[in-house]
Amino acid sequence: MFKRLTLLIITNFAIIALLSFTMQLLGIDRMLAQQSGLNLQGLLLFAALFGFGGAFISLLISKWMAKMSTGATVITVPANPTEQWLVDTVRRQATQAGIGMPEVAIYDAPDINAFATGWNRDESLVAVSIGLLNNMTQEEAEAVLGHEISHVANGDMVTLTLIQGVMNTFVIFLSRVIGYVVDRIILKNERGEGIGYFVASMASQIVLGLVASMVVAWFSRRREFYADAGGAHLAGRNKMIAALERLKANQGESGLPQQMTAFGISGGGSIMSLFMSHPPLEERIEALRQQ
Repeated sequence: MFKRLTLLIITNFAIIALLSFTMQLLGIDRMLAQQSGLNLQGLLLFAALFGFGGAFISLLISKWMAKMSTGATVITVPANPTEQWLVDTVRRQATQAGIGMPEVAIYDAPDINAFATGWNRDESLVAVSIGLLNNMTQEEAEAVLGHEISHVANGDMVTLTLIQGVMNTFVIFLSRVIGYVVDRIILKNERGEGIGYFVASMASQIVLGLVASMVVAWFSRRREFYADAGGAHLAGRNKMIAALERLKANQGESGLPQQMTAFGISGGGSIMSLFMSHPPLEERIEALRQQ
């Protein structure tokens, strides 16, 4: 339930960094900086091209990246009753939700976790961890699967990609403008772009990228409530609440150091909670109880 956004953001960051390096290597940044001082229209066009391009490349390879990064094994022919139950449950819920049958996978990890990804509603992947299968009842696991199927049915990956594309565009655009201002106005360099341009643009891209990640994470937190409601619809509200309660109990026993609690699903009050992809479990449980 927690890896989907993390994988997308990490992949997107890597692709944008590669595209930015390519822009500088091919002299695109130099061309934009030299044309009429700063060609804002041209810069915005390139920012949108690379920004949305990076986001959609991340989406298109999301299934492949998820399998590679987690070592997930897709179930082609169920080898035991548990795998058969997983495939049958996903098939039933996918039919209820009106989406194509996702690939179903299991990956080796001790934590209770699951995720769904894919570039469209009919070409998705739903994966669960060994820890989830070992520590949840079938009723709780059914609710988790319903939650992930709801993410796919709601088109959350595509929507997140569009938002990420907008954020990427402004990050690339503004970082180049900042680089130009630092190089030409503050450092008063008049012979093309200097070291100030490269350093300032790359540093501001990192900072602005973090801000953009906060925006994407905020949207992801909002979508979790809809996915919880979808899971409750597909599996039953009590099962969805029980699954979240199980996660909460497991989290309480995780023994996370105090400095790491903000990264947990329940989060904390620190600034790092702005990067959380999921709202606190207490809020999600309460939202379901009020339905």
